[in-house]
Order: sequence, then structure tokens, then C-alpha cells
Amino acid sequence: MTSPGTSDESSLATIRACFELGINHLDTAYMYGRNGESERLIAKALGKRRDEMVIATKGGLRREGDRFIHDAAPSTLRRQCEESLRRLGTDRVELYYLHAPDEHVPVAETAGELCRLLAEGKTRSVGVSNVSVPQLEEFAAECPITAYQPPYNMLRRQIEADTLPWCRERGIAVLVYWPLMKGLLAGKIRRDQTFGRDDSRGSYDLFRGDELLKSLDLVDRLREIAEAAGHTVAELVVNWTLHQPGITAALCGAKRPEQIRETAGGAGWRLTDEQLAEIDRALARRGTPQIDLPV
Repeated sequence: MTSPGTSDESSLATIRACFELGINHLDTAYMYGRNGESERLIAKALGKRRDEMVIATKGGLRREGDRFIHDAAPSTLRRQCEESLRRLGTDRVELYYLHAPDEHVPVAETAGELCRLLAEGKTRSVGVSNVSVPQLEEFAAECPITAYQPPYNMLRRQIEADTLPWCRERGIAVLVYWPLMKGLLAGKIRRDQTFGRDDSRGSYDLFRGDELLKSLDLVDRLREIAEAAGHTVAELVVNWTLHQPGITAALCGAKRPEQIRETAGGAGWRLTDEQLAEIDRALARRGTPQIDLPV
């Protein structure tokens, strides 16, 4: 809801399309949109059907101009949580995340406040996002963790070496963002693509030069595999993500109803062993990006 090319009308229609698709989980955050636009649009779209949707929001991060400000002080988290509830028009959310840790605030202090919000019923469960294994351990010592939300996709798989196994061992749900790598793995980006000044992708090396061309070569091969299976590239990529060991859900952004309908098509079926092997070979040819990916 903060991306270029969005409008209130398309955002509302996209949220409402979730009901017809069987999607019952919406993920948002205090900082999404201008002045809480994302949370307010969710409230407007759901109306009297709020109880049919599992809502997750996040606190501890805010935007000031083009900068992200990390502020996970207990008082800030309480204020942001209560403001998020007012925007969403509800007395609780099903899941409240620490959006990102704050190097100036001990993780234990942050966790303690989220545990108090849990005890007060303002959230029914607590999650963490963008944290390391030591931070997960420090947080879990103070507050039970239900969910972990990291970036993860075919090109960004670092969690497989550390945080994902940690969560699997403890039965913690892992809901990943950027499964389509900001549209790169959705099959919609052209080789001559240019990004406007208000599109953050233009600032990432992954979306420029040889790294972009290697990724688009990968997408071309994924398209061949997807079409042979009767699916789109986005459906194939989402399906691959959902069936990686330990992954609970893939959080797919969408600007328009047709986009969420396509990514919803990634569920309800499974890639065959042969198709998975073909994907593995394509990923091996592409190679791991030799750059820092965005977070």
C-alpha cells in the first residue's frame, strides 16, 4: 500500500478479494503507508467482517522522510500498539511483532513489554522480525515467540543456515516476506526495465547490470517449468517457497486484486520431484547473488 502505482480503491479491492480466495491472514505494520494508511485501509476494507481475518501488525520501527528509525523502547511499543489498534478499529490483533531490533534497547526490555501487551489481551500472540539467533534466544527468555518473520526467497536463503532451524526445533511458525523478491521472481520485470525515483528497487544492485540479467535468465527458465506444469512463474515461486522445510506461510504483497489472485494460485498443489530438481539446476546455474540483498 506504499508502493508506486497504488490507490485506495485498488488496495481496498485487493483486501476484499482475500475473502473470495480463502485468504484469512493480513500482515501490516505501524509504519506502512503515510500516517497509518495501511492499517486504516484494512479497517475500512474489513468492516463488520473483521473477526473473519487474522490480523498481524508490527511496532518498533517508524519512517521519518526517507529514513527508518528503530525505536523499540517499551513506551514506544505500547504507544504504537495502541495506536495501531485504533487505526484497525479493533481491541486486539491476533499477532503483534517486533518489527526490528533497536541497538539502543536491550532485546529483553522490548520482549518484556510485548509480553505485557500479550497479558493485557491487546495481542493474542507475539512475533519477531529481522532478528538473529542470539536475539531470538534473548527474546524467548522473556516472552513466548509464536512467529518469526524474515526475508526469504530463491535468491535470499540465509535463514536456512541459522534462524530457520532454530524455529523448526521449537515449533515456531515462520512467515516469510519478499517471496517474489520485490517482483523480480514474479516474471513481470523486463530486461530494459527502468525504475522511477519513487521506486526503491532502482537503488539495489540486484535490480541492475549483470545481477539483474542473471536473475532474468533464471526467471526465463522458471517460466518454462511453470508453463509445462500449467502455472505462472509467480505461482511456481510461491509454491516452491511454501514447501521449503520449516516455512509456514509466504507473505505476498499486492497492489491489485489480479495480483493477489495469481499469488494465491501458488497454494493448493505441489511441485513434483522432477520439477523441483529442474528448479535446483536452474538456481545452481544462476548462482548466489554476489551482493548484499535489501532488507
